[in-house]
Amino acid sequence: MNATIESNPLIERLPKHLKQFIKPQDYEEYTPINQAVWRYVMRKNVDYLSKVAHSSYLEGLKKTGIEINNIPSMYGMNRILKEIGWAAVAVDGFIPPNAFMEFQAYNVLVIASDIRQLEHIEYTPAPDIIHEGAGHAPIIANPEYAEYLRRFGEIGCKAISSARDYEIYEAIRLLSILKEAEGTPQDEIEAAEKRVDELQNDMGELSEMALIRNLHWWTVEYGLIGTVEDPKIYGAGLLSSIGESAWCMTDNVKKLPYDINAAYQSFDITKLQPQLFVTPDFAHLSLVLEEFANKMALRTGGLSGIQKLINSNALGTIELSTGVQISGVFTNVIESEGKPVYIQAKGGTALAYREKELVGHGTSYHAEGFGSPIGKLKGINLAIEDMSPRDLKAYGVYEGERVTLEFEGDITVSGEIITGTRNIQGKIILISFKDCTVTNGDKVLFQPEWGTYDMAVGKKVVSAYSGPADVNSFDLITHVPSSKTIKAKKSAQREELEGLYQNIRNIRDGVANTISIEDTFKKLKENHSNDWLLSVEITELLNQNKQQELLNEVLLHLDEVKKKRPEIAHLIEGGLELIFEKEKIS
Repeated sequence: MNATIESNPLIERLPKHLKQFIKPQDYEEYTPINQAVWRYVMRKNVDYLSKVAHSSYLEGLKKTGIEINNIPSMYGMNRILKEIGWAAVAVDGFIPPNAFMEFQAYNVLVIASDIRQLEHIEYTPAPDIIHEGAGHAPIIANPEYAEYLRRFGEIGCKAISSARDYEIYEAIRLLSILKEAEGTPQDEIEAAEKRVDELQNDMGELSEMALIRNLHWWTVEYGLIGTVEDPKIYGAGLLSSIGESAWCMTDNVKKLPYDINAAYQSFDITKLQPQLFVTPDFAHLSLVLEEFANKMALRTGGLSGIQKLINSNALGTIELSTGVQISGVFTNVIESEGKPVYIQAKGGTALAYREKELVGHGTSYHAEGFGSPIGKLKGINLAIEDMSPRDLKAYGVYEGERVTLEFEGDITVSGEIITGTRNIQGKIILISFKDCTVTNGDKVLFQPEWGTYDMAVGKKVVSAYSGPADVNSFDLITHVPSSKTIKAKKSAQREELEGLYQNIRNIRDGVANTISIEDTFKKLKENHSNDWLLSVEITELLNQNKQQELLNEVLLHLDEVKKKRPEIAHLIEGGLELIFEKEKIS
Protein backbone atom coordinates (compact mmCIF):
# COMPACT_ATOMS: atom_id res chain seq x y z
CA MET A 1 0.00 0.00 0.00
CA ASN A 2 3.05 2.27 -0.25
CA ALA A 3 2.08 5.32 -2.27
CA THR A 4 4.21 6.95 -4.91
CA ILE A 5 4.09 10.70 -5.36
CA GLU A 6 3.44 10.49 -9.12
CA SER A 7 -0.29 10.00 -8.67
CA ASN A 8 -1.90 13.17 -9.98
CA PRO A 9 -1.09 15.33 -13.04
CA LEU A 10 -1.06 18.47 -10.88
CA ILE A 11 1.95 17.11 -8.98
CA GLU A 12 3.82 16.56 -12.24
CA ARG A 13 3.62 20.25 -13.16
CA LEU A 14 5.08 21.45 -9.86
CA PRO A 15 8.43 23.24 -10.23
CA LYS A 16 11.52 21.42 -8.99
CA HIS A 17 12.05 23.72 -6.03
CA LEU A 18 8.69 22.61 -4.59
CA LYS A 19 9.24 18.93 -5.37
CA GLN A 20 12.27 18.99 -3.04
CA PHE A 21 9.90 19.12 -0.05
CA ILE A 22 7.82 16.12 -1.13
CA LYS A 23 8.46 12.75 0.46
CA PRO A 24 6.78 9.41 -0.24
CA GLN A 25 4.07 8.35 2.19
CA ASP A 26 5.26 5.01 3.57
CA TYR A 27 1.88 3.64 4.57
CA GLU A 28 3.44 0.61 6.26
CA GLU A 29 4.99 2.94 8.87
CA TYR A 30 1.56 3.62 10.37
CA THR A 31 1.21 1.37 13.40
CA PRO A 32 -1.99 -0.18 14.79
CA ILE A 33 -1.94 2.51 17.54
CA ASN A 34 -1.67 5.22 14.85
CA GLN A 35 -4.70 3.74 13.11
CA ALA A 36 -6.63 3.66 16.40
CA VAL A 37 -5.76 7.32 17.07
CA TRP A 38 -7.02 8.28 13.60
CA ARG A 39 -10.22 6.28 14.09
CA TYR A 40 -10.95 7.76 17.52
CA VAL A 41 -10.42 11.35 16.37
CA MET A 42 -12.43 10.89 13.19
CA ARG A 43 -15.35 9.20 14.96
CA LYS A 44 -15.44 11.95 17.61
CA ASN A 45 -15.07 14.67 15.00
CA VAL A 46 -17.74 13.43 12.63
CA ASP A 47 -20.13 12.93 15.54
CA TYR A 48 -19.54 16.42 16.96
CA LEU A 49 -18.70 18.41 13.83
CA SER A 50 -21.86 17.29 12.06
CA LYS A 51 -23.56 19.72 14.48
CA VAL A 52 -21.09 22.66 14.47
CA ALA A 53 -19.06 22.54 11.22
CA HIS A 54 -19.90 24.25 7.95
CA SER A 55 -22.10 22.02 5.77
CA SER A 56 -19.19 21.54 3.34
CA TYR A 57 -17.32 19.44 5.92
CA LEU A 58 -19.35 16.22 5.85
CA GLU A 59 -19.94 16.46 2.10
CA GLY A 60 -16.22 17.05 1.63
CA LEU A 61 -15.22 13.96 3.61
CA LYS A 62 -17.06 11.85 1.05
CA LYS A 63 -15.81 13.83 -1.95
CA THR A 64 -12.15 13.68 -0.90
CA GLY A 65 -12.10 10.01 0.05
CA ILE A 66 -11.36 10.48 3.76
CA GLU A 67 -12.35 7.33 5.63
CA ILE A 68 -13.22 7.19 9.30
CA ASN A 69 -11.66 3.80 10.04
CA ASN A 70 -8.35 4.09 8.14
CA ILE A 71 -5.60 6.68 7.77
CA PRO A 72 -5.93 7.88 4.17
CA SER A 73 -3.52 6.70 1.52
CA MET A 74 -2.11 9.60 -0.50
CA TYR A 75 -2.59 7.54 -3.65
CA GLY A 76 -6.27 7.10 -2.90
CA MET A 77 -6.69 10.76 -1.96
CA ASN A 78 -5.03 11.90 -5.18
CA ARG A 79 -7.21 9.66 -7.29
CA ILE A 80 -10.31 11.32 -5.78
CA LEU A 81 -8.95 14.89 -5.37
CA LYS A 82 -8.20 14.86 -9.09
CA GLU A 83 -11.95 15.00 -9.69
CA ILE A 84 -12.19 18.39 -7.94
CA GLY A 85 -9.02 19.80 -9.52
CA TRP A 86 -6.66 19.31 -6.57
CA ALA A 87 -3.81 17.05 -5.48
CA ALA A 88 -2.07 16.18 -2.22
CA VAL A 89 1.59 15.58 -1.36
CA ALA A 90 3.32 14.31 1.78
CA VAL A 91 5.96 16.45 3.52
CA ASP A 92 8.01 16.28 6.71
CA GLY A 93 6.33 18.59 9.25
CA PHE A 94 6.39 22.37 8.79
CA ILE A 95 7.83 23.66 5.53
CA PRO A 96 8.75 27.34 4.87
CA PRO A 97 5.65 29.58 4.57
CA ASN A 98 6.44 30.76 1.01
CA ALA A 99 6.73 27.16 -0.19
CA PHE A 100 3.57 26.09 1.67
CA MET A 101 1.60 28.87 -0.02
CA GLU A 102 3.11 28.26 -3.43
CA PHE A 103 1.90 24.64 -3.28
CA GLN A 104 -1.61 26.04 -2.72
CA ALA A 105 -1.21 28.28 -5.77
CA TYR A 106 -0.73 25.09 -7.82
CA ASN A 107 -3.89 23.53 -6.28
CA VAL A 108 -1.77 21.12 -4.26
CA LEU A 109 -2.55 20.38 -0.63
CA VAL A 110 0.51 19.87 1.59
CA ILE A 111 0.02 17.03 4.09
CA ALA A 112 2.43 16.28 6.91
CA SER A 113 2.13 12.50 6.72
CA ASP A 114 3.16 11.76 10.32
CA ILE A 115 0.37 11.29 12.86
CA ARG A 116 0.19 12.58 16.41
CA GLN A 117 1.05 10.37 19.36
CA LEU A 118 -1.74 8.90 21.45
CA GLU A 119 -0.63 11.20 24.31
CA HIS A 120 -1.45 14.23 22.08
CA ILE A 121 -4.68 12.89 20.63
CA GLU A 122 -6.65 16.09 21.30
CA TYR A 123 -4.18 18.57 19.83
CA THR A 124 -0.63 18.76 18.58
CA PRO A 125 1.32 21.88 17.56
CA ALA A 126 3.01 19.78 14.89
CA PRO A 127 1.22 19.47 11.53
CA ASP A 128 0.02 15.89 11.02
CA ILE A 129 -2.19 13.86 8.73
CA ILE A 130 -5.21 14.37 11.00
CA HIS A 131 -4.82 18.13 10.78
CA GLU A 132 -4.05 18.24 7.07
CA GLY A 133 -6.07 15.28 5.76
CA ALA A 134 -9.15 15.49 7.96
CA GLY A 135 -8.98 19.26 8.44
CA HIS A 136 -7.94 20.89 5.15
CA ALA A 137 -9.01 18.32 2.57
CA PRO A 138 -12.79 18.16 3.19
CA ILE A 139 -13.35 21.92 2.94
CA ILE A 140 -11.58 22.28 -0.43
CA ALA A 141 -14.46 20.30 -1.94
CA ASN A 142 -16.34 23.61 -1.64
CA PRO A 143 -15.49 25.39 -4.95
CA GLU A 144 -15.60 28.94 -3.56
CA TYR A 145 -13.35 28.05 -0.64
CA ALA A 146 -11.01 26.09 -2.90
CA GLU A 147 -10.56 29.15 -5.12
CA TYR A 148 -9.86 31.29 -2.03
CA LEU A 149 -7.18 28.81 -0.95
CA ARG A 150 -5.58 28.79 -4.42
CA ARG A 151 -5.67 32.57 -4.67
CA PHE A 152 -4.28 32.92 -1.15
CA GLY A 153 -1.35 30.74 -2.17
CA GLU A 154 -0.77 32.73 -5.34
CA ILE A 155 -0.62 36.02 -3.44
CA GLY A 156 0.93 34.69 -0.23
CA CYS A 157 3.97 33.14 -1.90
CA LYS A 158 4.89 36.59 -3.23
CA ALA A 159 4.82 38.16 0.26
CA ILE A 160 8.19 39.56 1.30
CA SER A 161 9.70 38.10 4.47
CA SER A 162 12.06 39.72 6.93
CA ALA A 163 15.36 38.13 7.89
CA ARG A 164 13.71 37.32 11.25
CA ASP A 165 10.82 35.36 9.71
CA TYR A 166 12.98 32.40 8.71
CA GLU A 167 14.46 32.22 12.21
CA ILE A 168 10.94 32.05 13.62
CA TYR A 169 9.95 29.35 11.14
CA GLU A 170 12.91 27.19 12.20
CA ALA A 171 12.25 27.85 15.93
CA ILE A 172 8.54 26.95 15.64
CA ARG A 173 9.34 23.87 13.57
CA LEU A 174 11.78 22.67 16.24
CA LEU A 175 9.34 23.40 19.08
CA SER A 176 6.52 21.51 17.36
CA ILE A 177 8.81 18.52 16.79
CA LEU A 178 10.02 18.44 20.40
CA LYS A 179 6.50 18.79 21.80
CA GLU A 180 5.18 15.98 19.64
CA ALA A 181 8.15 13.64 20.18
CA GLU A 182 7.89 10.95 22.81
CA GLY A 183 9.79 11.57 26.04
CA THR A 184 11.40 14.92 25.18
CA PRO A 185 13.01 16.30 28.38
CA GLN A 186 11.01 19.23 29.77
CA ASP A 187 14.06 21.50 29.83
CA GLU A 188 14.50 21.05 26.04
CA ILE A 189 10.86 22.01 25.45
CA GLU A 190 11.18 25.02 27.75
CA ALA A 191 14.34 26.18 25.97
CA ALA A 192 12.61 25.88 22.58
CA GLU A 193 9.53 27.74 23.91
CA LYS A 194 11.76 30.49 25.29
CA ARG A 195 13.46 30.87 21.90
CA VAL A 196 10.10 31.18 20.10
CA ASP A 197 8.88 33.74 22.65
CA GLU A 198 12.08 35.79 22.32
CA LEU A 199 11.80 35.89 18.54
CA GLN A 200 8.08 36.68 18.53
CA ASN A 201 8.55 39.48 21.06
CA ASP A 202 11.37 41.03 19.04
CA MET A 203 9.80 41.13 15.58
CA GLY A 204 9.90 44.88 15.05
CA GLU A 205 7.64 45.97 12.19
CA LEU A 206 5.78 42.93 10.87
CA SER A 207 6.79 41.81 7.39
CA GLU A 208 4.28 41.10 4.64
CA MET A 209 4.79 37.39 5.24
CA ALA A 210 4.12 37.73 8.98
CA LEU A 211 0.93 39.69 8.26
CA ILE A 212 -0.40 37.32 5.61
CA ARG A 213 0.44 34.32 7.81
CA ASN A 214 -1.83 35.89 10.43
CA LEU A 215 -4.63 36.08 7.85
CA HIS A 216 -3.96 32.45 6.92
CA TRP A 217 -4.11 31.39 10.57
CA TRP A 218 -7.39 33.18 11.32
CA THR A 219 -9.09 31.83 8.19
CA VAL A 220 -7.64 28.63 6.74
CA GLU A 221 -6.50 27.26 10.11
CA TYR A 222 -8.84 28.74 12.73
CA GLY A 223 -11.71 30.29 10.82
CA LEU A 224 -15.37 30.41 11.77
CA ILE A 225 -18.20 31.19 9.35
CA GLY A 226 -21.73 32.51 9.79
CA THR A 227 -22.62 35.07 12.43
CA VAL A 228 -20.82 36.06 15.62
CA GLU A 229 -23.85 34.77 17.55
CA ASP A 230 -24.11 31.46 15.65
CA PRO A 231 -20.78 30.55 14.00
CA LYS A 232 -19.85 27.30 12.27
CA ILE A 233 -16.34 25.83 11.96
CA TYR A 234 -14.38 25.65 8.70
CA GLY A 235 -10.72 26.16 9.79
CA ALA A 236 -8.56 23.02 9.59
CA GLY A 237 -6.97 23.55 13.01
CA LEU A 238 -10.41 23.43 14.62
CA LEU A 239 -11.76 20.64 12.40
CA SER A 240 -8.85 18.41 13.41
CA SER A 241 -8.79 19.15 17.16
CA ILE A 242 -11.38 17.29 19.24
CA GLY A 243 -10.48 19.51 22.19
CA GLU A 244 -10.41 22.95 20.58
CA SER A 245 -13.40 22.38 18.29
CA ALA A 246 -15.55 22.09 21.42
CA TRP A 247 -13.71 24.84 23.35
CA CYS A 248 -14.09 27.36 20.53
CA MET A 249 -17.88 27.09 20.63
CA THR A 250 -18.02 28.27 24.27
CA ASP A 251 -18.14 31.84 25.59
CA ASN A 252 -14.52 31.42 26.73
CA VAL A 253 -13.47 32.30 23.17
CA LYS A 254 -14.26 35.81 21.93
CA LYS A 255 -15.83 35.90 18.45
CA LEU A 256 -14.96 38.89 16.22
CA PRO A 257 -16.18 39.83 12.73
CA TYR A 258 -13.45 38.97 10.21
CA ASP A 259 -11.80 41.90 8.46
CA ILE A 260 -8.32 43.08 7.46
CA ASN A 261 -7.45 43.87 11.10
CA ALA A 262 -6.96 40.12 11.62
CA ALA A 263 -3.62 40.58 9.83
CA TYR A 264 -2.34 42.41 12.93
CA GLN A 265 -3.57 39.81 15.45
CA SER A 266 -0.68 37.48 16.33
CA PHE A 267 -1.13 33.87 17.42
CA ASP A 268 0.59 31.19 19.48
CA ILE A 269 0.50 27.68 18.00
CA THR A 270 1.11 26.06 21.39
CA LYS A 271 -1.96 27.50 23.18
CA LEU A 272 -5.73 27.53 22.82
CA GLN A 273 -6.80 30.62 20.87
CA PRO A 274 -8.41 33.34 23.07
CA GLN A 275 -10.32 34.85 20.13
CA LEU A 276 -11.48 33.76 16.69
CA PHE A 277 -12.75 35.59 13.62
CA VAL A 278 -16.08 34.92 11.92
CA THR A 279 -16.57 35.50 8.19
CA PRO A 280 -20.15 35.85 6.94
CA ASP A 281 -19.37 33.64 3.91
CA PHE A 282 -16.44 32.34 1.86
CA ALA A 283 -16.75 35.18 -0.67
CA HIS A 284 -15.93 37.67 2.12
CA LEU A 285 -12.57 35.91 2.65
CA SER A 286 -11.58 36.75 -0.91
CA LEU A 287 -12.62 40.39 -0.48
CA VAL A 288 -10.35 40.79 2.56
CA LEU A 289 -7.50 38.98 0.78
CA GLU A 290 -7.70 41.37 -2.18
CA GLU A 291 -7.87 44.34 0.21
CA PHE A 292 -4.66 43.10 1.85
CA ALA A 293 -2.98 42.38 -1.50
CA ASN A 294 -3.64 45.98 -2.57
CA LYS A 295 -1.31 47.08 0.25
CA MET A 296 1.48 44.64 -0.67
CA ALA A 297 4.62 45.65 -2.56
CA LEU A 298 3.43 43.14 -5.17
CA ARG A 299 0.90 45.78 -6.22
CA THR A 300 2.34 49.04 -4.90
CA GLY A 301 6.01 48.68 -5.93
CA GLY A 302 7.82 51.97 -5.41
CA LEU A 303 10.60 52.89 -3.03
CA SER A 304 9.01 51.09 -0.09
CA GLY A 305 8.77 47.86 -2.09
CA ILE A 306 12.47 47.94 -2.94
CA GLN A 307 13.33 48.70 0.69
CA LYS A 308 11.30 45.69 1.84
CA LEU A 309 13.32 43.47 -0.51
CA ILE A 310 16.60 44.97 0.71
CA ASN A 311 15.57 44.35 4.34
CA SER A 312 14.62 40.74 3.55
CA ASN A 313 18.20 39.99 2.39
CA ALA A 314 16.63 37.27 0.23
CA LEU A 315 15.94 36.59 -3.42
CA GLY A 316 13.24 38.89 -4.78
CA THR A 317 12.00 40.57 -7.94
CA ILE A 318 11.19 44.13 -8.95
CA GLU A 319 9.14 44.80 -12.05
CA LEU A 320 9.42 48.07 -13.95
CA SER A 321 6.64 49.84 -15.81
CA THR A 322 7.84 48.34 -19.12
CA GLY A 323 7.34 44.84 -17.76
CA VAL A 324 11.04 44.05 -17.44
CA GLN A 325 11.69 42.05 -14.25
CA ILE A 326 14.94 42.06 -12.28
CA SER A 327 15.45 39.12 -9.90
CA GLY A 328 18.24 38.94 -7.36
CA VAL A 329 19.26 39.88 -3.84
CA PHE A 330 18.83 43.66 -3.66
CA THR A 331 21.36 45.56 -1.58
CA ASN A 332 20.93 49.24 -2.32
CA VAL A 333 18.56 51.86 -3.67
CA ILE A 334 19.39 55.49 -4.42
CA GLU A 335 16.40 57.73 -3.92
CA SER A 336 15.49 61.29 -4.82
CA GLU A 337 12.39 63.15 -3.68
CA GLY A 338 10.86 59.94 -2.31
CA LYS A 339 11.35 57.98 -5.53
CA PRO A 340 13.90 55.30 -6.42
CA VAL A 341 16.36 56.51 -9.07
CA TYR A 342 18.85 53.60 -9.04
CA ILE A 343 18.68 50.00 -7.82
CA GLN A 344 21.49 47.56 -7.13
CA ALA A 345 21.47 43.78 -6.68
CA LYS A 346 24.45 41.64 -5.69
CA GLY A 347 25.61 38.28 -6.99
CA GLY A 348 23.76 36.24 -9.62
CA THR A 349 20.92 38.32 -11.05
CA ALA A 350 18.49 37.49 -13.86
CA LEU A 351 16.35 39.66 -16.14
CA ALA A 352 12.98 38.48 -17.37
CA TYR A 353 9.86 39.61 -19.17
CA ARG A 354 6.46 38.09 -18.32
CA GLU A 355 8.10 35.53 -16.02
CA LYS A 356 10.38 34.26 -18.79
CA GLU A 357 14.11 34.91 -18.61
CA LEU A 358 15.46 37.20 -21.32
CA VAL A 359 17.85 35.34 -23.58
CA GLY A 360 21.44 36.00 -22.51
CA HIS A 361 20.48 37.67 -19.23
CA GLY A 362 20.67 34.84 -16.72
CA THR A 363 22.65 34.58 -13.49
CA SER A 364 25.82 33.36 -15.21
CA TYR A 365 25.90 36.52 -17.36
CA HIS A 366 24.99 38.85 -14.48
CA ALA A 367 27.09 36.87 -12.01
CA GLU A 368 28.49 39.96 -10.29
CA GLY A 369 25.15 41.64 -9.77
CA PHE A 370 23.11 44.24 -11.63
CA GLY A 371 22.38 47.96 -11.30
CA SER A 372 20.16 50.27 -13.29
CA PRO A 373 18.65 53.77 -13.20
CA ILE A 374 14.88 54.12 -12.89
CA GLY A 375 12.81 57.10 -13.94
CA LYS A 376 12.77 59.84 -16.52
CA LEU A 377 15.54 61.80 -18.16
CA LYS A 378 16.19 65.23 -16.67
CA GLY A 379 14.17 67.99 -18.32
CA ILE A 380 12.32 65.63 -20.69
CA ASN A 381 8.67 64.80 -19.97
CA LEU A 382 8.66 61.84 -22.33
CA ALA A 383 10.08 58.74 -20.65
CA ILE A 384 12.41 56.51 -22.66
CA GLU A 385 9.82 53.70 -22.57
CA ASP A 386 7.24 56.00 -24.21
CA MET A 387 9.54 57.17 -27.00
CA SER A 388 8.82 56.06 -30.55
CA PRO A 389 11.76 54.93 -32.71
CA ARG A 390 11.76 58.44 -34.19
CA ASP A 391 11.88 60.03 -30.70
CA LEU A 392 14.73 57.76 -29.68
CA LYS A 393 16.75 58.75 -32.75
CA ALA A 394 16.06 62.45 -32.08
CA TYR A 395 17.46 62.11 -28.55
CA GLY A 396 20.48 60.15 -29.78
CA VAL A 397 19.33 56.86 -28.25
CA TYR A 398 20.35 54.85 -31.27
CA GLU A 399 22.57 51.87 -32.03
CA GLY A 400 26.20 52.83 -32.68
CA GLU A 401 25.73 56.31 -31.20
CA ARG A 402 27.63 57.61 -28.19
CA VAL A 403 25.18 59.15 -25.77
CA THR A 404 25.03 60.71 -22.30
CA LEU A 405 21.72 60.16 -20.53
CA GLU A 406 21.11 62.35 -17.50
CA PHE A 407 18.35 60.96 -15.31
CA GLU A 408 16.43 62.74 -12.59
CA GLY A 409 18.14 62.18 -9.24
CA ASP A 410 21.63 62.94 -10.61
CA ILE A 411 22.22 59.55 -12.28
CA THR A 412 24.25 59.77 -15.51
CA VAL A 413 24.81 56.97 -18.04
CA SER A 414 27.45 57.71 -20.68
CA GLY A 415 28.54 55.23 -23.34
CA GLU A 416 28.14 53.82 -26.85
CA ILE A 417 24.85 52.03 -27.50
CA ILE A 418 25.29 48.48 -28.74
CA THR A 419 21.66 47.43 -29.06
CA GLY A 420 18.22 47.57 -27.49
CA THR A 421 15.74 44.86 -26.55
CA ARG A 422 12.04 45.46 -27.16
CA ASN A 423 8.94 43.83 -25.64
CA ILE A 424 6.09 42.35 -27.67
CA GLN A 425 4.38 45.76 -27.86
CA GLY A 426 7.55 47.27 -29.38
CA LYS A 427 8.58 49.26 -26.28
CA ILE A 428 12.28 49.26 -25.52
CA ILE A 429 12.93 47.49 -22.20
CA LEU A 430 16.72 47.11 -22.19
CA ILE A 431 19.62 49.10 -23.66
CA SER A 432 23.18 47.70 -23.78
CA PHE A 433 26.25 49.97 -23.82
CA LYS A 434 29.98 49.53 -24.33
CA ASP A 435 32.68 51.80 -22.96
CA CYS A 436 30.12 52.94 -20.41
CA THR A 437 30.37 54.95 -17.19
CA VAL A 438 27.48 55.32 -14.74
CA THR A 439 27.67 57.88 -11.95
CA ASN A 440 25.63 59.35 -9.14
CA GLY A 441 27.18 62.76 -8.62
CA ASP A 442 30.84 62.05 -7.84
CA LYS A 443 30.22 58.35 -7.10
CA VAL A 444 31.04 55.86 -9.88
CA LEU A 445 28.44 53.07 -10.12
CA PHE A 446 29.80 51.38 -13.26
CA GLN A 447 33.02 51.80 -15.20
CA PRO A 448 34.06 50.80 -18.75
CA GLU A 449 36.56 48.09 -17.76
CA TRP A 450 33.73 46.08 -16.16
CA GLY A 451 32.44 45.22 -19.65
CA THR A 452 29.04 45.67 -21.26
CA TYR A 453 26.54 47.73 -19.28
CA ASP A 454 22.93 46.63 -19.54
CA MET A 455 20.38 49.24 -18.51
CA ALA A 456 16.82 48.22 -17.68
CA VAL A 457 14.27 50.72 -18.96
CA GLY A 458 11.33 51.85 -16.84
CA LYS A 459 9.99 55.10 -15.41
CA LYS A 460 8.86 53.46 -12.16
CA VAL A 461 8.83 50.27 -10.09
CA VAL A 462 5.31 48.86 -10.32
CA SER A 463 5.85 45.68 -8.31
CA ALA A 464 8.23 44.09 -5.79
CA TYR A 465 7.83 40.56 -4.48
CA SER A 466 9.55 37.56 -2.98
CA GLY A 467 11.18 34.99 -5.23
CA PRO A 468 12.32 35.05 -8.87
CA ALA A 469 10.29 36.09 -11.91
CA ASP A 470 11.34 32.89 -13.73
CA VAL A 471 11.80 29.97 -11.32
CA ASN A 472 14.20 28.37 -13.80
CA SER A 473 16.66 31.27 -13.48
CA PHE A 474 17.94 30.18 -10.05
CA ASP A 475 18.91 26.97 -8.30
CA LEU A 476 16.22 26.94 -5.62
CA ILE A 477 16.78 23.35 -4.54
CA THR A 478 18.68 24.37 -1.45
CA HIS A 479 16.38 24.06 1.55
CA VAL A 480 17.38 21.61 4.23
CA PRO A 481 15.47 22.10 7.51
CA SER A 482 17.72 22.20 10.56
CA SER A 483 15.40 19.76 12.38
CA LYS A 484 13.78 16.45 11.44
CA THR A 485 10.61 14.96 12.87
CA ILE A 486 11.29 12.39 15.59
CA LYS A 487 9.72 8.95 15.25
CA ALA A 488 8.27 7.07 18.22
CA LYS A 489 10.82 4.85 19.98
CA LYS A 490 10.47 1.10 19.63
CA SER A 491 10.69 -1.24 22.60
CA ALA A 492 9.57 -4.78 23.41
CA GLN A 493 6.74 -3.42 25.55
CA ARG A 494 5.63 -1.02 22.82
CA GLU A 495 5.76 -3.80 20.22
CA GLU A 496 3.56 -6.01 22.40
CA LEU A 497 1.01 -3.19 22.84
CA GLU A 498 0.98 -2.57 19.07
CA GLY A 499 0.28 -6.30 18.62
CA LEU A 500 -2.70 -6.10 20.98
CA TYR A 501 -4.10 -3.13 19.04
CA GLN A 502 -3.64 -5.14 15.83
CA ASN A 503 -5.55 -8.08 17.36
CA ILE A 504 -8.58 -5.91 18.03
CA ARG A 505 -8.33 -4.35 14.58
CA ASN A 506 -8.23 -7.85 13.04
CA ILE A 507 -11.29 -8.93 15.01
CA ARG A 508 -13.21 -5.84 13.85
CA ASP A 509 -12.17 -6.57 10.25
CA GLY A 510 -13.08 -10.26 10.51
CA VAL A 511 -9.51 -11.57 10.10
CA ALA A 512 -9.22 -15.23 11.12
CA ASN A 513 -6.65 -16.78 13.53
CA THR A 514 -6.54 -13.78 15.83
CA ILE A 515 -6.05 -13.86 19.60
CA SER A 516 -9.44 -13.59 21.30
CA ILE A 517 -10.82 -10.41 22.83
CA GLU A 518 -10.62 -12.03 26.29
CA ASP A 519 -6.92 -12.90 25.94
CA THR A 520 -6.12 -9.50 24.43
CA PHE A 521 -7.77 -7.69 27.33
CA LYS A 522 -6.03 -9.92 29.87
CA LYS A 523 -2.59 -9.06 28.44
CA LEU A 524 -3.53 -5.39 28.20
CA LYS A 525 -4.57 -5.27 31.83
CA GLU A 526 -1.48 -7.16 33.04
CA ASN A 527 1.21 -5.37 31.02
CA HIS A 528 -0.25 -2.03 29.83
CA SER A 529 -2.63 -0.93 32.56
CA ASN A 530 -2.20 2.79 31.77
CA ASP A 531 -3.42 2.47 28.17
CA TRP A 532 -7.02 3.62 27.66
CA LEU A 533 -7.80 3.70 23.95
CA LEU A 534 -7.58 -0.04 23.35
CA SER A 535 -9.97 -0.70 26.22
CA VAL A 536 -12.44 1.69 24.57
CA GLU A 537 -12.08 -0.22 21.28
CA ILE A 538 -12.60 -3.51 23.15
CA THR A 539 -15.73 -2.04 24.79
CA GLU A 540 -17.14 -1.27 21.35
CA LEU A 541 -16.70 -4.85 20.13
CA LEU A 542 -18.02 -6.43 23.33
CA ASN A 543 -21.09 -4.19 23.22
CA GLN A 544 -21.75 -5.17 19.60
CA ASN A 545 -21.31 -8.87 20.44
CA LYS A 546 -23.49 -8.62 23.59
CA GLN A 547 -20.67 -10.06 25.75
CA GLN A 548 -22.00 -8.43 28.90
CA GLU A 549 -19.85 -10.14 31.53
CA LEU A 550 -16.51 -9.20 29.96
CA LEU A 551 -17.91 -5.79 29.02
CA ASN A 552 -18.59 -5.04 32.68
CA GLU A 553 -15.02 -6.05 33.53
CA VAL A 554 -13.57 -3.74 30.88
CA LEU A 555 -15.75 -0.83 32.04
CA LEU A 556 -14.54 -1.36 35.63
CA HIS A 557 -10.96 -1.30 34.33
CA LEU A 558 -11.63 1.97 32.50
CA ASP A 559 -12.97 3.45 35.74
CA GLU A 560 -9.67 2.52 37.40
CA VAL A 561 -7.69 4.15 34.55
CA LYS A 562 -9.76 7.34 34.95
CA LYS A 563 -8.92 7.45 38.65
CA LYS A 564 -5.21 6.91 37.96
CA ARG A 565 -5.12 9.31 35.03
CA PRO A 566 -7.75 12.01 35.58
CA GLU A 567 -6.26 14.11 32.77
CA ILE A 568 -7.58 11.64 30.17
CA ALA A 569 -10.89 10.77 31.89
CA HIS A 570 -12.83 13.00 29.45
CA LEU A 571 -11.28 11.16 26.50
CA ILE A 572 -12.46 7.81 27.87
CA GLU A 573 -15.92 9.24 28.51
CA GLY A 574 -15.95 10.69 25.00
CA GLY A 575 -15.17 7.28 23.50
CA LEU A 576 -17.84 5.54 25.59
CA GLU A 577 -20.42 8.15 24.62
CA LEU A 578 -19.88 7.25 20.97
CA ILE A 579 -20.59 3.60 21.76
CA PHE A 580 -23.55 3.90 24.10
CA GLU A 581 -25.21 7.07 22.80
CA LYS A 582 -25.46 5.52 19.34
CA GLU A 583 -27.02 2.46 20.93
CA LYS A 584 -29.70 4.63 22.58
CA ILE A 585 -30.44 6.44 19.32
CA SER A 586 -30.77 3.23 17.32
